[in-house]
Amino acid sequence: MSRVTTRPEPAPGEDTPVPIDESGRPGTSEGAEPGGDDEPRLSVAAVARRLGVAPATLRTWDRRYGLGPSDHTSGRHRRYGPADIARLEQMQRALLRGASPMEAARYARTVAAPPPQRSPEVAEQPEENGDGPVLLSGVLDGGDDIKLVSGSNTGGRGLKLTGAGPEARGLGRAALALDSWSVQRLLIEAMDSDGVVAVWQGMLQPVLRAVSERRQRSGSGVEVLQLLVDCASTALRSVIANAPAPLNPRPVVLAPVPGEAQELELVALAAALAANRVGHRLFGAALPREGLAAAVRRSAPAAVVLWADQPHYAAPRVLEDIPITRQRARAFVAGAGWSPEALPAHAELLGSLETAVARVSETVLG
Repeated sequence: MSRVTTRPEPAPGEDTPVPIDESGRPGTSEGAEPGGDDEPRLSVAAVARRLGVAPATLRTWDRRYGLGPSDHTSGRHRRYGPADIARLEQMQRALLRGASPMEAARYARTVAAPPPQRSPEVAEQPEENGDGPVLLSGVLDGGDDIKLVSGSNTGGRGLKLTGAGPEARGLGRAALALDSWSVQRLLIEAMDSDGVVAVWQGMLQPVLRAVSERRQRSGSGVEVLQLLVDCASTALRSVIANAPAPLNPRPVVLAPVPGEAQELELVALAAALAANRVGHRLFGAALPREGLAAAVRRSAPAAVVLWADQPHYAAPRVLEDIPITRQRARAFVAGAGWSPEALPAHAELLGSLETAVARVSETVLG
């Protein structure tokens, strides 16, 4: 007979921990009731923490769509078994991909979902208070405004994505939930099917704009913006890493101007060029002026694209400090910081991402 051990007694108000036997399998306890399949069943609070949603959302899904505990014994607290949790995870996946709540619930009920692969044991996390995690609220039940539920939330102010497509709404939900894995997967899958330019224009850019506007409006949410930017950079760089071999013998040098901190749009341009088989050398922010000049000399590029978002850094003298003419490289500038009137004659200002990709590709590939 295996010996059953448990963790220390929980503090008042916490869920009872799931016992673990010598083989590492979950045992049973008063707080985790076994079902007919000998698997422990979890409380509403435990499942909510596992999925990163509010307990009220689970109760709404149960009431409206019938996605609640399938084995409810009268007189006992409601407990979710492995099959119940699998359905909820399918519901959540469909929501993150932009399905409406009704469509997601129908999908979760009809698609045969495998049992959850993770252990039913849930790591203890803070409850819903001022220090708790940011959770998706019951607003997932519909609407274009995505809101947060948190003890330090923004008083109901949400992420405005009116008119956005289902992919953008799903990305917004994942970003507000601080679900970095889902943000990256949604972007990577969308770029695999639709391309970098389409995803940037129709999915990523609207969510970035909405998150920025929400931060300006409420004064909070800097962590959402930072996570979204970091995840977007990771997804875009994965396109670069997996791109086919370039066709151009001389690369394109892409770099922010010295001092410029913003670079995500430049990474998007690099990813779109890589997918178009345009080889490049991408340099991130903090590359000093002498480093940029050395990069141009050593790369012998066919074109150079300098990015600037802030007018303070977009000085025409930056173009004079790098040996573009000596390398017979075409000079491009991109970003909102540049003033067309102040540019030298040999520099061309690029517009949208789509236009920039077409123009640079035409220049180096012919």
